[in-house]
Amino acid sequence: MQERRKQFRKNLTSYSQVYDLGRGNLLGYLSDLTPAGAMVISEKQFEANETVALQLEIPDLENVKIKKLNLPARVAWCQGDISPQYKNIGLEFKEVKPEQAKILQAIMDSYEFRHEIPQYPFRPATKK
Repeated sequence: MQERRKQFRKNLTSYSQVYDLGRGNLLGYLSDLTPAGAMVISEKQFEANETVALQLEIPDLENVKIKKLNLPARVAWCQGDISPQYKNIGLEFKEVKPEQAKILQAIMDSYEFRHEIPQYPFRPATKK
């Protein structure tokens, strides 16, 4: 499948809860994030182009006092996860206000999964 995303996704180490305000229930857990959208791991199936009123639980962030962020979104895609009981839902945020964009960036900066290899000191192999 050809990659059409315009912004690089940030895989997160904090799986924050995401609620579907329109249906009044837990949608799933935030897996990755960009300033323009997110992927949520869910037990629910959604159709492409559905509109969803999202509420993201904000993990602990320095200098951020709010605990919830409401964003309207469009379901871009929904497909099965590696675990058959779950679905991966690709969401495109429809409107992000500047103050919300700052919070999204703070989440990405604070909770991005780092793919760096630690630089351990060199230790020569021991012979047996």
